[in-house]
Amino acid sequence: MTGNLTIIGYGLSTIGPAIAVGLIFAAYINGVARQPEAGNLLRPIAILGFALAEALAIFGLVLFFIPVA
Repeated sequence: MTGNLTIIGYGLSTIGPAIAVGLIFAAYINGVARQPEAGNLLRPIAILGFALAEALAIFGLVLFFIPVA
C-alpha cells in the first residue's frame, strides 16, 4: 500500500509549486502591465521565484524515489 500512497503524495505535492508558479507569473504580468519600464527589474525576481518554486517540486520528486523501509 505504500507505493500507492507515495504516488498520491507526489501528485498532491505538485499542486503547491504549480499554484506558486501561476501566482508568480501573474504578479509579474500585472506589474509589467502597470509599469512597463519596470519589466527589466521585475524579470530576474520572477525567474528567481520560479526557480525556488520548481525546486520544491524537484525535491518532492526526489523524495518519491527514496525507498521507505
